Amino acid sequence: MAQRVVIVLGHPDPGPERLCRAIAQAYREGAEKAGHEVESFDLAAIDFPLLRTQEDFLHGQTPEALKPVQGAISRAQHVVFVFPLWLGTMPALMKGFLEQVMRPGVAFAYGKTGFPETLLKGKSARIIVTMGMPALVYRFWFFGHGLGNLRRNILKFAGFSPVRTTLFGMIEGASEEKRRRWLDTVRALGAKAA
Repeated sequence: MAQRVVIVLGHPDPGPERLCRAIAQAYREGAEKAGHEVESFDLAAIDFPLLRTQEDFLHGQTPEALKPVQGAISRAQHVVFVFPLWLGTMPALMKGFLEQVMRPGVAFAYGKTGFPETLLKGKSARIIVTMGMPALVYRFWFFGHGLGNLRRNILKFAGFSPVRTTLFGMIEGASEEKRRRWLDTVRALGAKAA
């Protein structure tokens, strides 16, 4: 069954040679070939301010440049986030984007009981991360702490479930054959919108 899929490319470097770009494109190719409706957004090409006050987070407006992404995420059934691991977590551009887009009234609402209500239930997510270290080292030695923050404290908090992860490690100097296998894996995920 066809789904509405949104791909958010969170690599701050607009260089076409970045593996994250190829991954986002491969996911899109797989999804479109399978008949899914796909919208893609490249954060390196979107200019938006960072949030600086709690007042702005709670009551401010989403920047005009991000409203199309925010609307697409609200309509989507499946959202894919692709970014490199920087200092153990997502790049600041990705975090700044999430702070702007996952606002009260969009991602969650403060309930009368004091507990937030999730507003993005019924959506699934896939997080795809590239890194220089071995993926198993990040997952088990460092406990994937930066990834856990995004999964648990942002996406699941807003109602996404399931939230799945794909990690590609040791990307520096990886052979062309290995990169091809990674892209084939991502195309297959795109075909299933998983």
